[in-house]
Amino acid sequence: MLDRLQAVADRYEKLSELLCDPDIASDPKRLRDFSKEQSDLQPSYEAYTEYKQVLEQLNDAKVMQGEKLDDEMREMVKMEIDELTTRKDELEEHIRVLMLPKDPNDDKNVIVEIRGAAGGDEAALFAYELYRMYSKFADSQGWRVELMEFSESDLGGFKEVIFMVAGKGAYSKLKFESGAHRVQRIPVTESGGRIHTSTSTVAVMPEVEEVEVEILDKDIRIDTFCSSGAGGQSVNTTKSAVRVLHVPTGIMATCQDGKSQNENKAKALQVLRARIYDIRRQEEEAKYAGERKSKVGTGDRSERIRTYNFPQSRVTDHRIGLTLHKLDSVMNGDLDEVINALTLTAQTELLEKENLA
Repeated sequence: MLDRLQAVADRYEKLSELLCDPDIASDPKRLRDFSKEQSDLQPSYEAYTEYKQVLEQLNDAKVMQGEKLDDEMREMVKMEIDELTTRKDELEEHIRVLMLPKDPNDDKNVIVEIRGAAGGDEAALFAYELYRMYSKFADSQGWRVELMEFSESDLGGFKEVIFMVAGKGAYSKLKFESGAHRVQRIPVTESGGRIHTSTSTVAVMPEVEEVEVEILDKDIRIDTFCSSGAGGQSVNTTKSAVRVLHVPTGIMATCQDGKSQNENKAKALQVLRARIYDIRRQEEEAKYAGERKSKVGTGDRSERIRTYNFPQSRVTDHRIGLTLHKLDSVMNGDLDEVINALTLTAQTELLEKENLA
């Protein structure tokens, strides 16, 4: 591990030199690439720098412990050794996590799709509340939310909503949200006061650049139509809405909420690329997946991952057995505790695999 860390430190320092080079500074692409690489290496570099300092201080303290000291000084040295040993262990654990293979998509923006599933109008209302939950969480992270496409139900919920969350690390924090989200409560449409169970599905996909998924003009079919609102009524008379079909895969994307046909086409292609990339990624993961499955799942939207129980103000993530009795704050975007627990579980599994390798 120390050899790998030293290589990281050497590369980080080399990048510092390169970024001061006038030739690099005048080349926007190389400057951007080197700056990003250094930014990615910085947490490991800083942890390793502190780790070396702690080892040096610990060694000095142990040497001092072997000298002739009075009782008070000996006790002070012992306390310093204990503190430094604790910090050394913490840094080793932190560094092991930092050195785990990084998901190349972690820093990307995400495209999120939420659909009302079982439960009709109640599922659509819950889909809207999930959209609101993720929007508030994004706000707390300083991220930007861009609504791309939605279809309203008669009661004001979302039959379907597609939106982008833009911000560094968005995928790393939201990637475990894909799956079926179940809600248990008394629906507004229930006159008898009975608790119903409904579900909405969530799919989180990394935003994909054109160079990552090439879509050829000959492989797509584009249809235009008048956009519509809740219940299917037409909301304008111009054919600004766009539907794009990727013929080789049969994957389709629609957008009607932009100001122009060109804007809707661009957004539809953006969603189409993300869907194609996501399908390919899942196929690759399935191909190479071993017998030992990850607790946090593969992003299959049919997998039930979480239950929101309103009568008991309880949220349960079934993958890791986490139950929180603070439903209101979770629905208002306080997802840190859930997301941190899922991330820790994924990191622990990776560490176990690394140790077994």
